[in-house]
Amino acid sequence: MTGSMGENIMKRACLVAALLCTAIGLGSGPVLAQQITESSPPFSRMDGYLKMPDGRHMGSVSAIAGDSHGNIWVAERCGANDCAGSPLDPVLEFDSQGNFIKAFGAGQILFPHFLFIDKADHLWIVDDHDNGKIGDDVIEYDQNGRVLKTLGTPGVPGNDQTHFREPSSVLVAPNGDIFVGDGHSQGKGNARIVKFDRNGKFLMQWGDHGFAPGQMEIPHCLAMDSQGRLFVGDRGNNRMDIFDQNGRFIASWSQFGRPSGCYVDGKDNLYVADSESHTNHHPGWMRGVRIGSVKDGVVVAFIPDDPDINPDKMGTSNGEGIWVDSNGVIYDAEVGQKAVVRYMPAAKN
Repeated sequence: MTGSMGENIMKRACLVAALLCTAIGLGSGPVLAQQITESSPPFSRMDGYLKMPDGRHMGSVSAIAGDSHGNIWVAERCGANDCAGSPLDPVLEFDSQGNFIKAFGAGQILFPHFLFIDKADHLWIVDDHDNGKIGDDVIEYDQNGRVLKTLGTPGVPGNDQTHFREPSSVLVAPNGDIFVGDGHSQGKGNARIVKFDRNGKFLMQWGDHGFAPGQMEIPHCLAMDSQGRLFVGDRGNNRMDIFDQNGRFIASWSQFGRPSGCYVDGKDNLYVADSESHTNHHPGWMRGVRIGSVKDGVVVAFIPDDPDINPDKMGTSNGEGIWVDSNGVIYDAEVGQKAVVRYMPAAKN
């Protein structure tokens, strides 16, 4: 073995070890990557909770969130896996009992991918694809479907301050700053977090492709805890990356699987939906929802994927989007199954 080759191998081994060691509980010592294979505490599953309008069925859906009134919003892909050429409204509102209220957005969104609702109950929807006219942008709506703001240049992909390429996620901080996870292809395109002020003025960006601390591959979801730390679902690297709001790297946690969706509730519980762990992506791990605390990073519960799904099935299964209401009821938005599944803690029955 040549000296340079040996050094490169050793550097890679040390990097892997260092990243494992960064899976820390932010003040409570190391947390090891872990597998929990049974639901604990148990959750009851309900399919079909959201009642679609007459004549419609749910398409692929990864964009789901709740507003301050207890209503549930989804942006689904027009009964298919994109809205190209569809006359349907992709943004739908339901009450807390799952009854349909209204819909909007026809012709404005091509591939809804992520949904965040801010403290003013405005909806921020990420459009991950483009057709040369719409898409590759983030749109802010009021609850009546009026467009308030657009980040990015609709229909035009790029990597500068005014363009995105396959944006995946968005989050609005309590002070109004806006964070966009930009990138959805491993090893190509963008892999960054872009920060704007409340008016949409570019402030900064960080991240690029790679495995090292501060790098990322597919920033697929965003969440923020009560201390203002930004959690990035780094799906291509099978980890949750944690930053402060100025892009300073804090830690990476590998114990939450291969994250597609993530959500932090008011008690600082972290919910992570894994829709892609299988023999080609993250072998040895199961798809499902992992639940832990941002305070120590310990995974305390796991809701397995649909038991009828072969665990080695390729592609996507289980939720890509996730939202949790104030009672701890979990809503899992599934691309592959074209459904929203509701999980209620057993104690709530």
